[in-house]
Amino acid sequence: MGSQSQLPKDVAGATSNGFKLDFAQLIDLLPCYISIQDRDLRILFANRQFQSDFGAAAGKLCHTVYKGSPTVCPGCPVQNTFRDKRTHVKEETVQLATGKICQILIQTSPILGHDGEVAAVIELSTNITAIKKGQKELKTLGQSITLLSHGIKNILEGLEGGAYVVDEGFKDDDLPLARKGWNIVNKNISEITDVVKNILYSSKNRPLKYEAASPGRLVKDSIALFKEKAAGLNINLKTQIAHRMPEVQVDIASVRQMLHNLIWNGLQACLNDNDKKNHIVTVKTDRYDDHHFYFEIADNGIGMDPATRRNIFEEFFSTKGSAGTGLGLAVVEKVVNKHGGRIEVRSTPGKGTRFTIIFKCG
Repeated sequence: MGSQSQLPKDVAGATSNGFKLDFAQLIDLLPCYISIQDRDLRILFANRQFQSDFGAAAGKLCHTVYKGSPTVCPGCPVQNTFRDKRTHVKEETVQLATGKICQILIQTSPILGHDGEVAAVIELSTNITAIKKGQKELKTLGQSITLLSHGIKNILEGLEGGAYVVDEGFKDDDLPLARKGWNIVNKNISEITDVVKNILYSSKNRPLKYEAASPGRLVKDSIALFKEKAAGLNINLKTQIAHRMPEVQVDIASVRQMLHNLIWNGLQACLNDNDKKNHIVTVKTDRYDDHHFYFEIADNGIGMDPATRRNIFEEFFSTKGSAGTGLGLAVVEKVVNKHGGRIEVRSTPGKGTRFTIIFKCG
């Protein structure tokens, strides 16, 4: 075979109105990549869809077109078809002419010459990037449901335990015991409220509602919610609020949720650190420059290694096992991105972590 000129010229038969398709036109209309390659993996023919996504390919080696690589892909299905005259199927990650990375499903078939040997191989490929993404999302969804179920189960068990202590206190007319039980109930109500808020925020894409707000007031309000909890954990919760901070335009509800998640993250980092006697979480706000301000939440807890640091903003990634949902920091990143801000994270294992959130003043 060896060349495009030997392909049939017309599709046999005609439609009811006499319309006939040229064979090459028909190949170009197919929504997939079609190429014909010789034994050297040189492309002899490529249809329009192939050339549209990978550029001019005729005369070039397959692996240089797909991957810009001088070496043949491991387990090359075209080579396998030349070797055994059979059809082969393989998934590959390739790079389009635009630089975009995608995944394709390749199927190869032999084109036999007059002597019965493989003269060329036709390769048909389909872009399956969207399908693979959907499969990954379904897998992540299953994992997330498991994580959330464990997290909520732990909180509900805490609620049941606190309610039992309250009941025992009332039965024995023991008010201090009832108060102790209520504190347990109240703590778990707060935790499940945060979980639900994070789930709602991560699942909805609501527009921001910008309002004038004082960064200092936002910090004070958030600290007030955690003051008792921090004291109960024997953690010093401090604030540093710059004087004469101007009012800024932010979505108050989402920024509050962001601060709550970061403060609670800092408290947990201290709680999980057994090497220090004194733990501190500091929440700070100040001007960054003439057009920006920042929030800073720093702790002297367990810190993070580089591998953990790279994954902290991934949804459902948690270092706390069943004690965490992996949504808190994912929501933080979402809030920051929607405000057009940025996050800087510095962390050292055994020493602590510092989150700096930078927003525009306007």
